[in-house]
Amino acid sequence: MEKIKLEILGLSPSQSQAGSFALVLGEEYGNRRLPIIIGMFEAQAIAIEIEKIQPNRPMTHDLFKSFAKAFNYSVNEIIISDLREGIFFARIYCSDGVRETVIDARPSDAIAIALRFNVPLYTYETILSEAGIVSGTQNEPEDAIEELVQSPKPRSLNDQLKNMSLEDLQRILDEALSNEEYEKAAKIRDEITRRN
Repeated sequence: MEKIKLEILGLSPSQSQAGSFALVLGEEYGNRRLPIIIGMFEAQAIAIEIEKIQPNRPMTHDLFKSFAKAFNYSVNEIIISDLREGIFFARIYCSDGVRETVIDARPSDAIAIALRFNVPLYTYETILSEAGIVSGTQNEPEDAIEELVQSPKPRSLNDQLKNMSLEDLQRILDEALSNEEYEKAAKIRDEITRRN
């Protein structure tokens, strides 16, 4: 089967399932989008790698990377390989230079690992045909994401951050990191960076 390369377009709170997130993937040279509903912890693992936040302690996907490197395994690619009864399945393709190993995984875990190893993410035409949504235009991914996941208007956290002193921002950044609230920490860090 022909593989179609995907890229991560966005991660937004899901309107359909409380406490869940919609991870929106898009085909590299097309206008189809593949929204996948994932849990809060999986979304956090993806978000901290996208935002390049260093957690206080290694997360599970970081441990996977350390373990693989210790045994000279590399990850070559990730494929969202199947869709059964509305549930996506993925495969992680690894190699030690001599043999290739395929590991079954949840797409959210496989994507978090793909980000850490900086490897491509693919799916098959059958998956995109069945679960993909056609976006209005290729050049407006933000609009497409908003339309796909029906995300609410941005919360007032950014407005609150704009009105805080640098000392207060640093204090709540430290709190967010110690509580492992990495998405919140990224927003606070961005506000501090904007001011410097």
